[in-house]
Amino acid sequence: MYENRCDTHTHTLYSRHAYSTVRENVLAARDAGLELLGVTDHFSDMLFPRTDLAHADLRDYQHFINMRVWPRVWEGVRLLHGMEADIRALDGSLFGQAIEVASDITGRPARSAASLYARACSGCDYVIASVHYKDFAEGASLAQTTEMYLGALAQPKVLVLGHTGRAGVPFDVREVVGEAARLGKLIEINEHSLETARPDGRTHTSCRAIAETCAELGCQIVVNTDAHISSSVGRTPHALALLEEIRFPQELIATRSAEAFLSAMAGAGLTVPEF
Repeated sequence: MYENRCDTHTHTLYSRHAYSTVRENVLAARDAGLELLGVTDHFSDMLFPRTDLAHADLRDYQHFINMRVWPRVWEGVRLLHGMEADIRALDGSLFGQAIEVASDITGRPARSAASLYARACSGCDYVIASVHYKDFAEGASLAQTTEMYLGALAQPKVLVLGHTGRAGVPFDVREVVGEAARLGKLIEINEHSLETARPDGRTHTSCRAIAETCAELGCQIVVNTDAHISSSVGRTPHALALLEEIRFPQELIATRSAEAFLSAMAGAGLTVPEF
């Protein structure tokens, strides 16, 4: 029986199509017996459609700026600050990296120029990089989409590639997983992707192939809910069932304990917060 004592991909009301507060998720994590919870709300143009590649108002994204006010240990659960940032180009660049922000959250001129992404992720412990809008990859070659994920992995704060099995963008799984293993970064096996997937469908087949490749190449994974409501936090039966089917090595599951996940963060060159 697999241990999975962390959930490092969850959403709150800030994500707009999620329904719970940070505290409600923390309480759900405590009740599920979790040791560690990562709050990773969407950082994407799905939140504020008026945002374009030239203009953004940092006040729309101050959720990420002020995460330092959260207790690091809340109801006995260690709490991490994160974001799920959209991959938005074939070079692996992320939402907000091409948008310069000239004002702070009060609307006053900022002391120095920086991208929206740089300002928003400055308080994040880690970033999950995911594809939600795949229009930019239409007609791209397998080599190009593979480079997309490799480019995302190369981003310093990106620790996890999110739900690659359901993104609908084909890529060279072996090359991407191999690079993730080399960098000490993590591939997600996503419960939300599997809970509605047919066992013989594309998403389930893709997730299984990705997990099998991670096992073969020694790449660590995270097993996450991608919860959009507190009742889902910490519940990953479909993901764990898939891993049991293929006899995935427990020692490669970075979410098996808080210590394992924090060790993975350190191994990827990220700063581990003090609790």
